[in-house]
Order: sequence, then structure tokens, then C-alpha cells
Amino acid sequence: MSWLQDETVIQSLYIVAFALFIFGLMGLTGPRTAVRGNLLAAAGMAVAVGATLLTPGLGNWWLILLGVAIGTAAGVPAARKVRMTAMPQMVALFNGVGGGAIALIAWVEFRHSNGFEHAAAYVSIASLFAALIGSVSFWGSTIAFGKLQEVLPGRPVTAGRLQQPINLVLLLGSLACGVSIAVGGQAELLMIGLLVTSAALGVLVVLPIGGADMPVVISLLNAATGLSAAAMGLALDNTALIVAGMIVGASGSILTNLMAKAMNRSIPSIVAGGFGGNGSSGGPAVAAGQRSARRTSAADAAIQLAYAHQVIIVPGYGMAVAQAQHTVRDMATALESKGVSVYYAIHPVAGRMPGHMNVLLAEADVPYDQLKEMADINGEFTHTDVTLVIGANDVTNPAARTDPGSPIYGMPILDVDHSRSVIVLKRSMNPGFAGVDNELYYHPKTSMLFGDAKSSVNELTRELKAL
Repeated sequence: MSWLQDETVIQSLYIVAFALFIFGLMGLTGPRTAVRGNLLAAAGMAVAVGATLLTPGLGNWWLILLGVAIGTAAGVPAARKVRMTAMPQMVALFNGVGGGAIALIAWVEFRHSNGFEHAAAYVSIASLFAALIGSVSFWGSTIAFGKLQEVLPGRPVTAGRLQQPINLVLLLGSLACGVSIAVGGQAELLMIGLLVTSAALGVLVVLPIGGADMPVVISLLNAATGLSAAAMGLALDNTALIVAGMIVGASGSILTNLMAKAMNRSIPSIVAGGFGGNGSSGGPAVAAGQRSARRTSAADAAIQLAYAHQVIIVPGYGMAVAQAQHTVRDMATALESKGVSVYYAIHPVAGRMPGHMNVLLAEADVPYDQLKEMADINGEFTHTDVTLVIGANDVTNPAARTDPGSPIYGMPILDVDHSRSVIVLKRSMNPGFAGVDNELYYHPKTSMLFGDAKSSVNELTRELKAL
């Protein structure tokens, strides 16, 4: 079996793993191939782990196996039992754990090498970079998890004018500790200081970011974790860690940029925070300057839908909270049985993470060809008889196009208001994550059906079947 530990064999296995990573990532570009992509990437990780374990001189097998057993026992049940509505916070948590692991590995390397005493300069610099970014990612992801889980307030939590100076001091403190170690400082307090200041920086960077920006934050922290893993791989001379980290870092960076563009927000402005909170408004009939919204009933809405030629459904986080994706699918089936064409308009930042709506609707077996991205569906609204908005808010607000004074002005939105009529399913007139009142609700062509999304859709489906 010694041939298995040959360097050529190990490197060949790594190449196989990298190929599986890349093909897996390619599979994640579409709903039809996403499951296969995940399986390919998982297989690649298994191959990479196996190749690493074949490294000659690798010790502490029992610790490695214990870690794998504990991780499997904790991760598999958590992933299987988590509700689809809680998927964003699970992604944030799992991503944070990766960053935390990298930070701990850097600390261990510092201790084992006596403060990088005889290590090459690139090893110490890469390890310190990994420790700083990994710690920021772990603690930032923990705060993101708390906000998404509503353990922490979803609104921006800031120190006011002192926020940015405090962040700058923490960053400079982390860098000072890192530089001190890199030039020869061996005191463990320096490493602890780096980890603590970067942890505080991660917490204070994410706390001021509101719910409206949370999809971008998750993607940004994911990219940061990938970069820290790549840096640690460089320090450890681990090819698999370098390549996997770079793939995660690059893909996360690209996704972050795309998400920021979808919100017409720069990444620095998102990190600066202060945008997007859980605001409150009046009751179902009064809001923003005492304007009134027109109410409708399930029976009247069902008649509108049944006699439509084309209906577009716009899902949002309200649908996710109510776990209404399956009832929405049943309603769409009832409409299709009456000859109505049904499509789903997916905004890039609908929900609380990239692809949130796609995941929910795929779980409900919605045909993939009915899921339309914003760029593909916006031209269809003018030809649509009824648009049914289910829990979506900021991504349908016409103020993004028409009101230069609005915080969301310039953000690309779904052109729902171009439809012949609009029906909005919502619990109340409360604003969305951005805390901005939605102009769509007061439009003459808009009707509001108030109530829990799942109950409202069930009632609509019953009325449709009775027609």
C-alpha cells in the first residue's frame, strides 16, 4: 500500500478533486443541475480529504477521525432537519464555522512554530492574514446568523458617528499585532490580540448592516472565508486548500458584486451599514401620509385570476416565512387547469440569501422553465393580466425608479406596476427590510389581500376550484 503515499498519486488525486470542484460549481448555475453539482463537489471534497490523509508522516489519526465523526454527527442532522425558511441562517452559520476553523489552525501553527520563529516570511504573513480574515468571517457570520434567526435585531445597530472610527481602530489594532508577529514578535498575547480585535471588528462591521443588505453580507463573508482558507493552504503547503479556497473566494466575490449591482449599492456602502431595518407602519388601511390601499377578498381575487390569460407570481420572504411554496404550486396548477399561463418572477435579492426563492420553489416541484429571472421577465409584465405578489416588498417598489429621494432609488426592481392589475398578499402594510413604504400598495390597479400567505393562497385555490 506504500504506493498510495507516492507524491505523484497524491497530486493526481488532488487534480481529480479540483476537477470535481469546478464541475460541481458549474452545476450550481442552474436549478436542473444544482443537485448534481452539489454531489460532484462533495465527492471532490471526499477525494481531497483522502489524498491529504495519505500524506506521509501524517499523525494523530484518531483525532482526525474523532473530528470527522463529531462534524458528521452535528452537521448531517442539522442540514436534514433545517426548515427551508431557515436555510439562510444555516448557510451563514456553516460559512462562519469554516472561517473560525481557519483562525484556530493559524493559532495552532503559531504555537507549534514558536511564533513562526524559523518559518519563511510568506508562511507567517499568509497565516496571519488567514487568522485575521477567518476571525472576522466567523464572528461576522455569527452576527448575521443572529439577525436572520431574529435573536438579534434585524435593524442596523450602530455606535453613531463613532462607528467607523471604532472599526478603524480595531483594524489597525489587528494589523499592528500581525506586523509585530511578522517581524519577530513571539509573545502569544500578540496572536490572541490579533484574534480578539479581528473578532470585535467582525461583530461591529455586521451589526450596523440591516436586513435589506443581508443577502450581500452572506455572500461577502463566504468570499472572505474562501480567501482565508486559500491563505492558510499557502502557509501549510496544502494544494487542495489553496484551490478550494480560491474557488470559494472567487465565486463568492463575483456573486457579491452581482448582488450589490442588483441592489444598486456599492460594497463599501453596504459594509458602512445603516441601511435596511425592520420598520413598522400603520394597520392594513393606513400608512405613509394616511393614504389608503384598496382591499380585496379571496373570492374577487380568484375571479380575476381565473379569467386572466397570463399570471405572474412574485414570491418574497413573506412566502418563505409562511412556508407557502407548496400551496402556491397547488394554486398555479389550478390556474393552469383553466388555461392560464403561469410564470414566477425571481428577483436576485428576494428573500434572505442568493437563490432563496429558487430553492423554495424547487422544493415544491415548480417546473424550472416557469422560473424567470428579472432580466427575462420584466418585459412580460406589460402583457400580463394579473401579477400576484406574495410577501415581496422592496423588490417591487416603484419608488426605486421614480423617487430620487428614496433610499432604494436606482435599485433594479421587478416592473410589477406595468401589469394590467396587481394583487398583493401581505399580513399588513408594514414596510420590508429596507424600512421603506411601498408605493405599489397605493396604486389604483393594486388590490391588497391581507392575511397569512399560506392561508390566503389556500383560500384562493379553493375559490378557483369552485369557479
